[in-house]
Amino acid sequence: MVLKMKDFSDYAFFKRLGIASFFLIITLFSSCSSTDDPNPNAPLPALELSDNSYGQDARQVMDIFLPEGRSMESTPVLIYIHGGAWIDGSKDEFQEFRMAFEQALPEFALIAINYRLFDFVTNSNRFPTQENDVISAVQHVLSNQMNWNISNEIYLAGASAGGHLALLHAYKHQEIGNIKAVMALFPPTDLISLFDFNFLTQTGLTALLNGTPDSNQDAYLQSSPIYFINPSSPPTQFFHGTVDTVVPISQSDLLANKLDEEGVSFEYQIIEGQGHGFTPATYSAIISDIATFISTIN
Repeated sequence: MVLKMKDFSDYAFFKRLGIASFFLIITLFSSCSSTDDPNPNAPLPALELSDNSYGQDARQVMDIFLPEGRSMESTPVLIYIHGGAWIDGSKDEFQEFRMAFEQALPEFALIAINYRLFDFVTNSNRFPTQENDVISAVQHVLSNQMNWNISNEIYLAGASAGGHLALLHAYKHQEIGNIKAVMALFPPTDLISLFDFNFLTQTGLTALLNGTPDSNQDAYLQSSPIYFINPSSPPTQFFHGTVDTVVPISQSDLLANKLDEEGVSFEYQIIEGQGHGFTPATYSAIISDIATFISTIN
C-alpha cells in the first residue's frame, strides 16, 4: 500500500500522540511513586475539630484538640465542661485555659463541650438534661477513639456548674468512659444544702429541678455528686475560694468530708481571699497542679 503524503502526516501525528501518551503515563506513575509518599510511620500531625456534633441539638457540640504524635496507646483525653449555673456559658470558656493545658499536658487530647442549657422562660431542658448530655458527649468521644487515635482513658474537669457535672458523671456514671480522675473548680456538690444559700439559689434550683428539696427531694439527691461517692470513686482534685459568694466553700468542705469518709484519694486546695473565679496567676498554678495530680495517678 502506498501512503499518500496526507496519510503519512496522519500516521506520524498519531505515532507522536502515542509516544506522548506513553511518556505522560510514565510521568504520572513516577509522580505517584512510593518515594514521594508521606512517611506512613511519621507521627500524626496536630488536629483541631470545631463544633463536632454529638447529638441532634445545636448545643450538643464539642471542640477537639488532638496533639501531634497521638496514638490509641499513649493519648489520654481531658474533657472540660464549662460553667454558667446550667443556664449560660459555652465551650469557648476553655480557650482561656487552652494554651496552659497544652503546655502542662502535651500528651493529652483536649475536648471542650457544650450542653443544653435550662431556659427559665420555657422551662425547657430541666435537669437531668445536662447530666445526660455529658453522658452522650463521653460516649461520642469513645465511639471516635479509632478515628481520632486516642485512648479510652478519660479525665473530667470543669468549673462551677461544669465542675458539678464533671463530679456527677465521675461518681454516678464512672463506668461510662473509664474515668481515671476528676478535677473541679468551686463546684456545687450537694444541691440540698445549697438550696438555702440565698434567694437566687432557691429560685434557680426550684426551676431547674422542678421543685424544692421538700417537694422533689429525689431530684436533688439524683443531681448531687456527694450522694454517689463510694470507695471505688476516681481520684478527685478540687479548688475553692474562701470568699465565694456564688457557691459557698462549704460545698467543697462537704465534698472533702465525704471523700475522706469513703477512703477516696483526693486533693483539696483552699484559695484564700478569692471568690467565684480566680486570678490568671492562680489559674496558671492550678493547671500546673492538675498536671502534677494526674502524674501521681499513672
